[in-house]
Amino acid sequence: MLQSYLGAERFQKALASYIKKYAYSNAKTEDLWAVLEEETGEPVKDLMTTWTKQQGYPVIYAKLNGQDLELEQAQFLSDGSSGPGMWIVPMTACCGSYDLNKKFLLKGKTDTMHIKDFAASQSGQNFWIKLNIDQNGFYRVKYDDELAAGLENAIKAKKLSLMDMIGIVEDSYALSVACKQTLTSLLRLLNAYRHESDYTVLSHVTSVCLSVNKISTDANPDLSSDIKQLLIKLLLLAAKRVGWDPKDGESHLDVMLRSLLLIALVKLGHDETIKEGIRRFHIFLEDRKTPLLPPDNRKAAYLAVMRTVSTSNRTGYDVLLKIYKETSEAQEKSRILGSLSSCPDKDIVVQALNLMLTDEVRNQDAFYVLGGISLEGREAAWAWLKDNWDHVVKTWPSSSLISDFVNSTVSPFTSEEKAAEVSEFFATRVKPSFERALKQSLERVRISARWIDSIKSEPSLAQTVQQLLLQEF
Repeated sequence: MLQSYLGAERFQKALASYIKKYAYSNAKTEDLWAVLEEETGEPVKDLMTTWTKQQGYPVIYAKLNGQDLELEQAQFLSDGSSGPGMWIVPMTACCGSYDLNKKFLLKGKTDTMHIKDFAASQSGQNFWIKLNIDQNGFYRVKYDDELAAGLENAIKAKKLSLMDMIGIVEDSYALSVACKQTLTSLLRLLNAYRHESDYTVLSHVTSVCLSVNKISTDANPDLSSDIKQLLIKLLLLAAKRVGWDPKDGESHLDVMLRSLLLIALVKLGHDETIKEGIRRFHIFLEDRKTPLLPPDNRKAAYLAVMRTVSTSNRTGYDVLLKIYKETSEAQEKSRILGSLSSCPDKDIVVQALNLMLTDEVRNQDAFYVLGGISLEGREAAWAWLKDNWDHVVKTWPSSSLISDFVNSTVSPFTSEEKAAEVSEFFATRVKPSFERALKQSLERVRISARWIDSIKSEPSLAQTVQQLLLQEF
C-alpha cells in the first residue's frame, strides 16, 4: 500500500537509503518511517502509525454528489458493528480509464474529491470511478448506487484489471455479510460477471455464489430456488465454454476452471451437469482409464452421484466406498472422502461421519469428510458430534484436528438459537486447544443470523431476482 502511494521508484530509493544508513546497526520501525519521510517528503510516520499501532482496517463510503465525490471512512467489522478506528488512508482513484488516475490522503473521517476536471471526458456508460486501484490499499470500498452501476458497466465491458474485478466482488460480498449492503445489490453485481472467463476472477465469483446460495436457503426459502437458478445462469456460459472434455493446448488454468465450475454447478443442483456427471461416472466404472472422466473432473462426478444417493438407493455411496478402498492414490481417496458426506440424505451423512471412526480413514484425513458435509446434513452432523464427542476428543487430541470438527459442524448454522445451543453444550467441555475455533465458529453463526435478518427486510430482492432471470445473456 505504501509503495503504491509513494511510487515504486521513490519507495525503493528511500528503502536503499534506509538500509545504507542503518547497515551493521540496529533500527526501530520509526527509523524506517523517518527515512522514507525524509526521502519522499510525504507524511509517512503519521500515515503508517495509524496502520501499525491499531488493529483492523477501514471501509470507505463513496458517494457521488454532482461534481464531487464524497468520501467517509469507518472501521470495518464483519459483524456489522461500528468500531472507533480512524486511519490516514492513501487513496488511489481512476475514472473511465487507468490513464486518468489520482492519489491523495484521506486524513480525517470525511473528505471531498472534486472530479470535474478528472472526469470531464467521461459520460454515460463510459463513466465509472474505481477507488483503491488494483486493491493495493488495505481497505474496502462501498459505492453508492450510481457508482456501483458504473462499475457494473465497466465489468461487462472488460475495462477493469483482474485485481480490480476480484476486489469489487470481494468488497461487495464482505459488505453484504456485514449488512452494509443489500443482497439485492450483490446479485446485481454478480450478474455483471456472466461473460467472465478468467479462472482467478471466477474462483472468487464462484465462492461468493455458493455462499449466497447457502444463506438464501435459510433467509428466503420461497425465493431460494430462483436465486439458485440465477447463480447457475451466471456460471453456465463459462462452464459451456470449457465443457467436460479437456482440449488440446489448453492452459492449466482452463483445467482448473473446468473443475471449479462443474463442482459449483453440481452443488447448485444444475440437473444437466448432474446427469452428465453420473453418465460419465458409469463409463468410468467400466473403464478406470477412460478419457471421459480425467482425475480433474472426478470430484464433480462423485458429487453428482452423491446428490442422487438416499437410504433407499445407496448404490452410489457403496460404489464410491469400494473405489476408495481399492485405490492407493491419496488424492483420489481425498476426493471420495470429500464427496461421501455431501449427500442430501442425513442418514447417509451420518454413515460417512461414522466411517471416520473406523480404520478405513486415517485420523489426519477426517477433515476431508468434515469439509464436505451437505447443508441438508448439518443438523445430523451436529447431533453426531454431540453423541461421539468423548470419542472424538480421545481420537483427535491435536488442536488443529479437533478445531476442524468444531468449525465444520458449528459454522454452517445461521440462527442465534443454534449459537446458544452450541454454547450451552460446550460450556463444560471447552478446552484451550479449540477455544479459539469455537469462538470463531459461533461468531460466524451470529454474523449469518444477522445477515439473514437483513436479507428478510429487503423490499426489492424478489423483483430484482425475477428481472435478472429474464435478462438475455
